[in-house]
Amino acid sequence: MDIVERFLRYVAFDTQSSEETGTTPSTDKQMVFAKYLKDELVAEGLQEVELDELGYLYATLPANTDKQVPTIGFIAHMDTSPDASGKGVKPRIVSNYDGGDIILSESQSDATQGHETASASPIITSPAKFPELLAHIGEDLIVTDGTTLLGADDKAGIAEIVEAMVYLQQHPEIKHGKIRIAFNPDEEIGQGAHHFDVEKFGCDFAYTMDGSEVGEIEFENFNAASAKITVNGCSVHPGYAKGKMVNAARIATEIVGMLPADETPETTEGYEGFFHLTNICGNCEKAQLSFIIRDHDRTSFESRKLKMVHVVEAINEKYGGEGAKQKSLCLASDAAVDEKQWGTDVAVLELNDQYYNMREKVEPMMHIIDIAKEAISRAGMTPKVKAIRGGTDGAQLSFKGLPCPNIFAGGINFHGPHEFCPVQSLEKAMKTVVNICSIVAERVGNE
Repeated sequence: MDIVERFLRYVAFDTQSSEETGTTPSTDKQMVFAKYLKDELVAEGLQEVELDELGYLYATLPANTDKQVPTIGFIAHMDTSPDASGKGVKPRIVSNYDGGDIILSESQSDATQGHETASASPIITSPAKFPELLAHIGEDLIVTDGTTLLGADDKAGIAEIVEAMVYLQQHPEIKHGKIRIAFNPDEEIGQGAHHFDVEKFGCDFAYTMDGSEVGEIEFENFNAASAKITVNGCSVHPGYAKGKMVNAARIATEIVGMLPADETPETTEGYEGFFHLTNICGNCEKAQLSFIIRDHDRTSFESRKLKMVHVVEAINEKYGGEGAKQKSLCLASDAAVDEKQWGTDVAVLELNDQYYNMREKVEPMMHIIDIAKEAISRAGMTPKVKAIRGGTDGAQLSFKGLPCPNIFAGGINFHGPHEFCPVQSLEKAMKTVVNICSIVAERVGNE
């Protein structure tokens, strides 16, 4: 089995996670895939293969050298995003991509088996909309049929790690220390590291294989929080509403308008943070808004959370809620906002931190970034250190005591039907894993 066959087998499993279940793993189908992987790891000769009841899978490739080499780890997640279906993925390979449009399906009706709501228009991935395609002219691209995501996020990472372990066993001349691998559920809903057993994993440091373009190394990510606002209205007959009605749906739109219009995902890039409205629903009687708050800078992150608090206070003051009496809840603008609720009447805010920027945990161990850079260079690429406009399990693991930067896995356009993954990127990522293992062993006694 080569890495492409391995990857194609993995994407056949529907492993979409869910924010609604409250279980771990959040969906039973993730455990189905985990059990398959467990059997595969045993068959491939890995040792200490263990799958726990929460869907976390651990395994070991023993050292093949007598030198005292640091134990390193490689991690990837099994789930795919709730943003798009992962059921019935139909991948195909576009060989020697020529730089033009890729027709994923001749028509929506073909792809959806003639559903009445389907469109006759073809489903196309075009470099006019996705210019990143042009960096892969001449390569072999694994694409979807336009109705599901592909699942390279993060089954590409799993395939690369497993293939690297197989390769190292086939090439005992490559010396390495003890290597631990782990595959976890529920990364896409921000819970992948929640039950990860860092002590059991037993590594000096690790890498998540969960990035995008070839050559990328990431050890900075957003600080992240969620904000949920419930607006309690008062519904009366609109013909007799003066002085009585409190329209929760309209107030919800007012709240959105009180946040900076130029600080949203669609208007920001690089190190710029944002407020992102992920859901809004309701009626006159009650409305709910869900936001995510993101910023690389911790001080700016805390200021953004305070901004949400001030918006709710202003709404409660304007519409007579008890929130107007709570202005003393927040400390100075440079102080952290406690995770709690603000407001008790018209608008209620629930604010929760999700993860923090791993940079502060990785910077004291920058040699692990240097190792990744050298490994990427040896695999024939130029290392590119960049900040993640998102988060990874590595961020939470870094704060749990396991420094864990992120390395590219090769997939592009994640979370949607235009996702694709070059075969050559899979191969280069696998070689990067092998090189990291070798370099760590080489450096022992040479520093």
